[in-house]
Amino acid sequence: MTGALAAPPEITGAEFAAISALLYQRTGIRLVPGKETLVMGRLGRRLRQLGLDGYGDYVRLLHQPDGQELGQAIDLLTTNETSFFREPQHFDYLREAIVPAHPPGHILRLWSAASSSGEEAYTAAMVLLERPPAGSWEIVGTDVSTRIVAGARRGLYPIEAAGRIPPELLRRYWLKGRDEYAGLMAAGATLRERVRFRYANLLDDLRDLGRFDVILLRNVMIYFDLPTKAALIQRLQEMLYPGGHLIVSLSESLNGIPSRLRMVRPSIYRLPAGPHG
Repeated sequence: MTGALAAPPEITGAEFAAISALLYQRTGIRLVPGKETLVMGRLGRRLRQLGLDGYGDYVRLLHQPDGQELGQAIDLLTTNETSFFREPQHFDYLREAIVPAHPPGHILRLWSAASSSGEEAYTAAMVLLERPPAGSWEIVGTDVSTRIVAGARRGLYPIEAAGRIPPELLRRYWLKGRDEYAGLMAAGATLRERVRFRYANLLDDLRDLGRFDVILLRNVMIYFDLPTKAALIQRLQEMLYPGGHLIVSLSESLNGIPSRLRMVRPSIYRLPAGPHG
């Protein structure tokens, strides 16, 4: 193809709408007009790698039945912004309210939904290692990006990411990289054996994950429209044990979304523990 090494042309309105529709259909994330520059910035290099002349060719490729390129596009277009101990009030609540009230003999299960590159799940693991519940516990982290899931499993982060980890936890659970890993830190075996990462799309039926005592769904629904949020909350409340907690980000709420969840405090919701919980 001509121009394989040149920058792709500007994306047209129809091409942007087609890519936005596919992303929405598959992930629930809606790209609104005005995000054309973001799409070109994230997909332009991919077009050059494939030797495509423009986004029209790429849209046709995204419709291939095998879905492989659509998966690549989702990896490139989904936002993965997170950090260790982000919104620490939630981890304080986990430590001070959820863990002490957890019944012995029942495995505490925590799900980091849309776990991104893994910082949230590893933070929860550090909290539970320091303040374990009565009995065993496990953490599941999921994300719609297979590339991001693979990175979370490796547990490698720039050393700058350690800034919000308390020094004693950093010494206890993290390894400083050397030689080719200089400038990086790695999750130690104690952390990695407690967290299981896997691919999952929040729009899919995820009952095979089992039920949970805590679901962290933070900074996710800001990308969804109201019908998508409502459908997601209906599914997730069925994946909570009676008395279980759903925690969203401090900038989010379930206002206007029908559910059986009751607010404990802003951004923290609980499923009633009664017979219909």
